[in-house]
Amino acid sequence: MSGNIVNAAVMLISVAIAARALGPFEYGVLVLILSYGRVIERFLRFESWQPLIKFAADEEHAQSSSKPRMARLYLYGLLLDTTSCALAALTSIGLFALIAPLFNLEARFFDFVAIYSIALLFNISGMPTAALRLAGRFRTIAYCQIVANILRALLALLCWYQGYGLLGFVIVWTLSQIFSASIFLFLGFRALKDLHIPSPLVQSPRHLPRDFPGFFSFGLSTNLSSSLRTLTQEADTLLVGMLAGPVPAGFYNLAKRMAKIAMQVGAHIQAVLYPDMARLWSRESFRKFRKMILRIQIVMGAFGLFSLCGAWLLGNWAIGLAFGTQYSDAYPLLLTQLLAIIFIMHASPSRSALLAMGKPGIILVVNLVATMIFFLLSFWLIPNFGPIGANIAHIGAGIVVAIALEIGWMHGLSKKLPNPRKTSPSHMT
Repeated sequence: MSGNIVNAAVMLISVAIAARALGPFEYGVLVLILSYGRVIERFLRFESWQPLIKFAADEEHAQSSSKPRMARLYLYGLLLDTTSCALAALTSIGLFALIAPLFNLEARFFDFVAIYSIALLFNISGMPTAALRLAGRFRTIAYCQIVANILRALLALLCWYQGYGLLGFVIVWTLSQIFSASIFLFLGFRALKDLHIPSPLVQSPRHLPRDFPGFFSFGLSTNLSSSLRTLTQEADTLLVGMLAGPVPAGFYNLAKRMAKIAMQVGAHIQAVLYPDMARLWSRESFRKFRKMILRIQIVMGAFGLFSLCGAWLLGNWAIGLAFGTQYSDAYPLLLTQLLAIIFIMHASPSRSALLAMGKPGIILVVNLVATMIFFLLSFWLIPNFGPIGANIAHIGAGIVVAIALEIGWMHGLSKKLPNPRKTSPSHMT
């Protein structure tokens, strides 16, 4: 957790350098270019780590399992990752001329988008994520990203000193992401080796869907859910750019980057919990399963409130110190963003629980409803209240997700736990 918080803080240094070097307008354009690429990538990327962890946890307890079979399972995920990354890179370039005007991006920014699409091509993260998480290498994941973010900060500082402008910062973000993805992939293969699993690259790709039935459908459902979350957590910046312009989009993204320090905790908790939850569910340790979820929800709620109070007291001062007084409008956006994150953090353990229970369909339906609520509120609130309207829409959607996922996992678990009324001697009498 400490590594992830430091990682978000180091990333914030790069953002501060870019914001000061470029000014509100060009920084807003940079934000829209990066957001456009991330939306395309995350909408098309097949996040194979979710089905990989679920199926690998089941394989660990299956008598028919073997190390070569586990390697073929990881190969399945790797092939899906590679294909989706190539599709995302091509789509990013192909769609730009068609939809860029909607987000107030001019045609002259096409070269910048094409450069950043190279990073999308190399961002193979699903298979290594599953390997590292199942091996318990959460510290490795955190500090691997810190190294890449330190490189980004140093290169951003060089761009500011040399006055390379917007093009230089796009190249910096592209190179640092490629560097991060390459190290991450290497560490993923190393984790498999430490688990005594043969390299997936030497395995046969034949009959993978037949040998692992249900893998693709499980992954497709979880990825549709992730895509819907992307529409609210990444495309929101594009939506602000479309309805309010690049400068408000820059302010909005700046607040998101600051709030991401708290958001990283929720993402990290879900990452750590999911493999253990999948194993507990496979072992039918239902009481431990429930206790884990409830305890983490209490901890995350307390941390979210602490972050909100800290931002209320020090947020305005921190924005002026890091980015300059010209970005002071980001302060109310930071507070409302943190309020939305509290509900998102509360929902993270519930989401992990439902994945471990093999119920990604519930998450998909909930995310679909929440996405509709977010966009309905955003199209009404942003034109009337500016970028803070997007945060209010996040709060509304976050409340729906938190309540619905809570009901979903508790209802599913109640079917597995014995009912005291039916098993007590007095009741039997």
